Amino acid sequence: MNHADKQQEKKGLMAMAVGWYSMLKMVPWADVISNAPQIADAAKKLWGNVAKKGPTGPGDAETTEAALMARSPADQLVELQARVDECEAAVTELHAQMVASTKLIETLASQNTLLVSRVEANRVLMRWLVGVVLVLAVAVVALWWGRAA
Repeated sequence: MNHADKQQEKKGLMAMAVGWYSMLKMVPWADVISNAPQIADAAKKLWGNVAKKGPTGPGDAETTEAALMARSPADQLVELQARVDECEAAVTELHAQMVASTKLIETLASQNTLLVSRVEANRVLMRWLVGVVLVLAVAVVALWWGRAA
C-alpha cells in the first residue's frame, strides 16, 4: 500500500467516524443515562431473585410418601396443606418475578423504540443531505463548465 492509498484510507475512516459521531450526537443520551440506573437495578433485582433460588423439587418421593403414610389422617392433611401453601407461595413469587420481568422488558423496548426512531430520523436527514450535496455538486460543475467555455 503506497502513501496515497494510506491517505485515502485515513480520509475514508475519518468520514466514517464523523458520520458515526454525528449520529451518536443525535441519541437522547440524557434519557438513556437517566433511565440506565433503574434498568440496571431492575435487572440486578430480577437476576438476584432468579439466581438465589435453585430449582426446588419434592425431594425423595418414596421417603416423603412413606413418611406421609405412616402418619394419622389428620397429620397427613396438615402436611398436604403445608405443601399446598408452599406451592401457592412459590406461584405468588414467580408471578411477582414475571411482573418485574415484564416491566423491565417494557422499559428496554421503549428505549429501543426511541433509539430506532432517532436512527431513522438520522437516515432520512442523511438522504436529504446527500441530495443537497449532489445538487450543489451539479451546480458547481455547471458554474465551472460555464466559466471554462
